[in-house]
Amino acid sequence: MTQTRGIRILVWGENHHEKHDEVPRRLYPDSMHETIAAGLRSLLGPDTVVDTATLGDPEHGLSAERLEQTDVLFWWGHVRHDAVDDAVVERVHRAVLGGMGLVVLHSGHFSKIFIRLMGTTCSLRWRQGDDRELVWTVSPTHPIAAGVPHPIVIPAQEMYGEFFDVPAPDELVFVSSFSGGEVFRSGMTFSRGRGRIFYFSPGDQDYPVYHQPEIQRVLANAAGWAFQDRPRDLPHLAMHRTGEFDTPREWNGEVLT
Repeated sequence: MTQTRGIRILVWGENHHEKHDEVPRRLYPDSMHETIAAGLRSLLGPDTVVDTATLGDPEHGLSAERLEQTDVLFWWGHVRHDAVDDAVVERVHRAVLGGMGLVVLHSGHFSKIFIRLMGTTCSLRWRQGDDRELVWTVSPTHPIAAGVPHPIVIPAQEMYGEFFDVPAPDELVFVSSFSGGEVFRSGMTFSRGRGRIFYFSPGDQDYPVYHQPEIQRVLANAAGWAFQDRPRDLPHLAMHRTGEFDTPREWNGEVLT
């Protein structure tokens, strides 16, 4: 589908480490979510609108009205997943099923919304240390991999390793290897309802990963891939009589209307 307007992006950040921990404050003086947003703005151009929201905002910055005006939601969370209100999770879940794009970053694999969408534990192996990560492109023709070096070299990063308990992805775009010999499916796409989801693992708060141009390029590509220029429409039950290919009839539980 031809893109006819700029993408409306909302970058959601937990914003806990930037307030309480010295290393993230030093690496991301403008916060992680603002750093991610700045990279998207620089690569996607003036027609793209990139806003930010945090856990501490009213309704976590994810009101129904704001989600309605969001084409692609980026999600970074880590230690306060449980603090996200279940009503907001339900709201985001319905928005994704209706066609909003979702890009889940790093430890967002344990967020309520990602676990709900995947239907699994989303658990994995990890090691906190200065592991070199190499992000290998395994689907070079995928739009998210466009212009991305092979491999992306991340000099220091937290290790994420298999087994990663998620469903088989629609597409595997990136696989990472680490200095300890581990491998990880670090870039995967999923579809749920009418929405497109991309999970991308690089981006621990203790390392300057989101300042890397190659990482910013992946995120910008992901926004373009997840964006759909179409009305938000939640899939619903519809009955068709024989021969009525274009005339769905709604079922109210008793009769066709």
